[in-house]
Amino acid sequence: MGSSNHRLVYSDETGSTCPKCGQPLKKCQCDSKHSNSPKGDGIIRIQRETKGRKGKGVTLITGIPLIGDELKSLAKILKQKCGTGGTIKNGVVEIQGDHRDLILNLLEDKGWKVKKAGG
Repeated sequence: MGSSNHRLVYSDETGSTCPKCGQPLKKCQCDSKHSNSPKGDGIIRIQRETKGRKGKGVTLITGIPLIGDELKSLAKILKQKCGTGGTIKNGVVEIQGDHRDLILNLLEDKGWKVKKAGG
C-alpha cells in the first residue's frame, strides 16, 4: 500500500478545498486568490430595488472592479455624497434611497463605464 494516496474524499467539517494544495480555502497559501477577484464584464450597473425591504427603496451598485478596503472607501464616499446610509453585501454596494442619477454621474467622473439597469 502506497502512503501517497491520502486524498480527502468528503468532509463537511472543512468546507471547500483548494484544487492545488488540497487545504481548506481559509488556510490556503497558494499564489492564486480564491473568490477575491471581482467578476463581471467591466460595466458597473446601478438599479433600484424594494424587494424584501418593506417597500423601502435602495440603490444597488454591482460590478464595481474593487475589493476589500478600496470598495469600502468607495462606498463611504458614495454614502457621503448621497447623504444617506448604506452597506456592502457580497460585493454589492447598497445605498439607501433612490440616488441612481447622482451615483451614475459620480462613477462616470471616476472614469468607469456605468449603466442604469432594471427599468
